[in-house]
Amino acid sequence: MGRAFEFRKARKFKRWGQMAKTFTKIGKDIVIAVKSGGPDPHSNSRLRAIIQNAKAVNMPKDNVERAIKKASSKDQEDYKEIVYEGYAAHGIAVLVECTTDNTNRSIANIRSHFTKCGGTIGTTGMLDFIFDRKCVFKIAKTADLDIEELEFELIDYGADEIFLDLESNQINIYGEFTAYGSLQKVLEEKGFELLGADFERIPNDTKELTEEQMADVEKLIERLEEDDDVQNVYHNMR
Repeated sequence: MGRAFEFRKARKFKRWGQMAKTFTKIGKDIVIAVKSGGPDPHSNSRLRAIIQNAKAVNMPKDNVERAIKKASSKDQEDYKEIVYEGYAAHGIAVLVECTTDNTNRSIANIRSHFTKCGGTIGTTGMLDFIFDRKCVFKIAKTADLDIEELEFELIDYGADEIFLDLESNQINIYGEFTAYGSLQKVLEEKGFELLGADFERIPNDTKELTEEQMADVEKLIERLEEDDDVQNVYHNMR
């Protein structure tokens, strides 16, 4: 198993433990998808995948439909996707993905979080050499599904790592960022049960810390994840 598996196994930060936070995140994703591709999931592949993500976390169908309707309204403000990069204490790289309707508020809050936790915010692109952006799909594991054979089939469509998540009994398929569309299309055409689709940042260089040092970094990560504008937080702490 490769970097993506180890990354998922070793991550220490919280991932949308609160239901309300999860629904808010998906709601913002729906707005962006509808604004860019329209409200019809049949013709909007990104929206179709987000609806699957909503089902995976038991977001009520009514909530999803309301979010799509609201996103289609002229009164709905546009969200901007912004990435902030910096270093936490002890030289740990931290990348923060935000979705916001007020960039001035976002940058002020993110800078404050870094400063109060002994970190520094940097410039866009400074962590490109540490994180690879990947697309990830989750499909249901069936008794007759051969993972090695599946990997061989999907490699031509941009997949570069496939493994079984033993905790969820789901198959995770990772590919290059640009392979999202082709992988989604082939998985749907082959009739796989798509349980979720998203993007992740995978660190290609990790740093080991002591428990005390890890606690320092986790303070920053927790503050960031509690921020309403923050969608995802990634780091290279082992």
